[in-house]
Amino acid sequence: MATTIDSPGGLTARRKRGALGLLAWLCGIVFFLPVAWMVLTSLHSEPDAATNPPSIGAPLTLQGYREFFGSSTGMSPWPPLINSFSASLMSTLLVLVLSIPAAYALSIKPVRKWSDAMFFFLSTKMLPAVAGLLPIYLIAKNAGLLDNVALLVILYTSMNLPIAVWMMRSFLSEVPVEILEAASIDGAGLPTVLARIVAPVVAPGIAATSLICFIFSWNELLFARVLTGVVAGTAPVFLTGFVTSQGLFLAKVCAAAVCISLPVLIAGFAAQDKLVQGLSLGAVK
Repeated sequence: MATTIDSPGGLTARRKRGALGLLAWLCGIVFFLPVAWMVLTSLHSEPDAATNPPSIGAPLTLQGYREFFGSSTGMSPWPPLINSFSASLMSTLLVLVLSIPAAYALSIKPVRKWSDAMFFFLSTKMLPAVAGLLPIYLIAKNAGLLDNVALLVILYTSMNLPIAVWMMRSFLSEVPVEILEAASIDGAGLPTVLARIVAPVVAPGIAATSLICFIFSWNELLFARVLTGVVAGTAPVFLTGFVTSQGLFLAKVCAAAVCISLPVLIAGFAAQDKLVQGLSLGAVK
C-alpha cells in the first residue's frame, strides 16, 4: 500500500492556513466577547450587574427587559423604534436612488476629472458632525422641521450619500461594458439600463451598501438627540434615557442595547451572503 509523503512546502502551507484560521477565530472571539458580556449583563439584576468585578454566576432574570418595555415607567419603546426604522429605511432608499445614477456616471460613463469629484464627495465626511449641528438646528427651527422624522430622513440621506457613491462606483466598475453596449444598441434608455441590467449584476453591492447605510442611520445619536423631542425621538435617544444619576441602570441599559441591536443583527444575518459578495465585489480587479 503506497503512502503519501507531504512535501515541506505543502506542510508549511497547511500550517500557515491553520495559523490564519486560528487567528481568525481568536479575532472573532475578541470582537464577540463584548456582545456576549452585554447580553449576560442584561440578564442580571441591577445589584449583580453593578458588582466589581462583575458576577458571572449571578441568577438570571428578565427584569431589565421588562423595564425596557415599560413595566414600571409605562414608557413604550415602540414609537422610537418605529421612528428609527422609518428614518433609516426611507433614507436608505433615497441614498440608493441618488447614488446609483451618480456612481454610474462616475464609473461606466466617466466624467472629466472624476477623481476630483470623488474626492469632493469624500471631503464632505471630513467635517466633524458637531461643527454643523448649530447651523442645521437653526435651519430646521426656521423651517419648522424640529422633532420631525422628515428632517432625520434628509440628514441621514446627506450623511450616507458620499459613502454610498464611493461604494457603488467600485461595484459598478465591475459591470462588463459589452452588456451596456448591447443594451444601447437594442434601444434601452438609461432607466431601463439601470433597472434591468445594472441592478441585477451589482445586486450584492447594492445589498452591502443598503445594509451599511441602514446601520449608520439606525445608530446615529447626535442629530437625533438635539433635533428631536417627544414625537420623532429615535431608538438610540430612547436608550440614553435609561442612564440616570440616581440608582443603578446598567442591566436596563444592556437590555435596551440588546433589543435595539436586534433589527440590525437580523438584517445582517439575513443578507449575510449578499453582504460578503458585495464587500468583495470591487476589491480585486
